Amino acid sequence: MALDVTDATFQTAVIDRSTEVTVVIDLWAPWCGPCRTLGPVLEKVVEEAGPGVELVKVNIDENPQVAAAFRVQSIPAVFAIRDRAVVDGFIGALPETQVSQWVEQLAPAPSEAEELVAKGDEGSLRQALALEPDNAAAIVGLAEILVDKGDKDEALALLARIPESPETRRVAALARTGVVADADGFEQKLDALLPRVKSDDAARQEFVDLLEALGPDDPRTAAYRRSLASRLY
Repeated sequence: MALDVTDATFQTAVIDRSTEVTVVIDLWAPWCGPCRTLGPVLEKVVEEAGPGVELVKVNIDENPQVAAAFRVQSIPAVFAIRDRAVVDGFIGALPETQVSQWVEQLAPAPSEAEELVAKGDEGSLRQALALEPDNAAAIVGLAEILVDKGDKDEALALLARIPESPETRRVAALARTGVVADADGFEQKLDALLPRVKSDDAARQEFVDLLEALGPDDPRTAAYRRSLASRLY
C-alpha cells in the first residue's frame, strides 16, 4: 500500500527516506482519469519489486508545495528519488509492462551478503556474517539452524547481537525451550504450566517462551495469552 505524503511530511517521508531506499513518487489528483488507471499498476509493480523500492502518493491539489517543487504541468507524473536526488521519471499512464521495466531498473542489485543469505545454508550464512556482522536476516537464519543442531548457546549469543524483534524472540524461545510448535504434547505442556505461572517465575518464563515459539500468527497464541493474563491479574 502506498503512503500518502503531504507538504508537511515530504521531507521525512521522501527526501530523508531516499537515503535508505529508492522512493517512487506518484503525483496525482482525484479528477485525473489516467491517474486512477496508473495508481494500482504502480502499487502492484513496486510491491513486487521488493524492499529496495517504496511508493508514495501526493495529491497535488492538496499539496501545492510539492507540485511546485516538481514543476508539475501534466499528471500523472512519476519520479524516483534516491539519495535525495531525482534519478528518473515519466509522465502519463504507461502500460504495466513498461512500468515494470522502469521500476526494475530502480531496484538496487542485491549485495554479496544478501545473495549468501538467500542460499540459506549454514556455510553461506556464516559467510554473510563475515561480510556484514549485524545482518539480521543472516543472524536469525543461522540461529535457527543452530537451534535445530542443538547449539543453543551460540544461537542465543548470535541473537543478542541485534535488536529484539518477533523473529528473534521466536528463535530465542525455541533455543530456551527446545520445543517446536507442532511437536507432540505442545499444548499439554502449556496446560500443565498454566496453573503455576502466578507463583513460579520459571514456569511463567517457560510459558511465555512457548508462546513466542508458537508465533503471533498461530491462533493458539492469543487464546493462551488470554489465559495467562487471567491467571496473573
